[in-house]
Amino acid sequence: MRRKRLTLIALLGLACLVVLTLRRGASGTAGGGWPVNLAHRGASALAPENTLEAFRIAVEGGAGGLELDVHLTRDGHVVVIHDETVERTTDGTGAVAEMTFEELCSLDAGHNFSPDGGLTLPYTGARIPTLAGVLREFPGVVLNIDMKACRPGIEAAVLGVLREAGAAGRALVVSSRHGSVRRFRRLSGGGISTGASRFETGVFYLLSRLHLERLVRPAYDALQVPLRYRGIPLVTRRFVEAAHARGVRVDVWTINEPDVMRRLLDLGVDVIMTDRPRVLAAVLGEREVPAAQETMSSTTEATPKSV
Repeated sequence: MRRKRLTLIALLGLACLVVLTLRRGASGTAGGGWPVNLAHRGASALAPENTLEAFRIAVEGGAGGLELDVHLTRDGHVVVIHDETVERTTDGTGAVAEMTFEELCSLDAGHNFSPDGGLTLPYTGARIPTLAGVLREFPGVVLNIDMKACRPGIEAAVLGVLREAGAAGRALVVSSRHGSVRRFRRLSGGGISTGASRFETGVFYLLSRLHLERLVRPAYDALQVPLRYRGIPLVTRRFVEAAHARGVRVDVWTINEPDVMRRLLDLGVDVIMTDRPRVLAAVLGEREVPAAQETMSSTTEATPKSV
């Protein structure tokens, strides 16, 4: 028992030390109105992930925002692709950081994709887009931009693309790596919203379990988490309430089952990332209809009847 108590005290002391380190000030600009329906790499169940085709299908299917991943090419272009190498999603080989944008443009980004288990490959010819190209193609859509491998300069390059496109107000920039997201915040002067790093998320989770979330003054607008991490449930009512108490959204990934979507919405999560934005749009539509009917009923009751 004594050993458990000492361990808890040590963890609490460490958490408090970390909190003091992380108290950075106000977060960026993404606040209320951020869309619930965020397409994970586009409608990646229906088209090759992180391509314009997948993003277009997502938006047409009801997605209010797009989640995408970016890397930096050898010649300094910010390109939209998840992996550090191109083998899984294209017909090429090699590391993105060692290739030029021109070399990447020659690759087929739909080469290994099939929506029906391999019977057909209908998206042959899809290409790896640039972040700038996605911003141009979807001017009214918010973007969740995940900086992947932290090649030196990626933070400045992403910031430059956002500023040139005038898209700072519709972007959330995230990275699991704490150093990368800290560099981005410093470069942007806090003017562009960011998500919590993996380290920051772990600290917040621990403090929320101890009911000590008030110790944190977040430098981030969103905690982006899976349902579970190594078997530990992360998305609980306590976690969501703690985040909201600190003015932070809870964004959950990657959810494709309608029943799970409904359960998360009941818990009060703010954003659901999904490969199937049309399915989530239908779930959200179910909730809008009863609300509209209730409003109409209240209005009817309040209206005096003529005689």
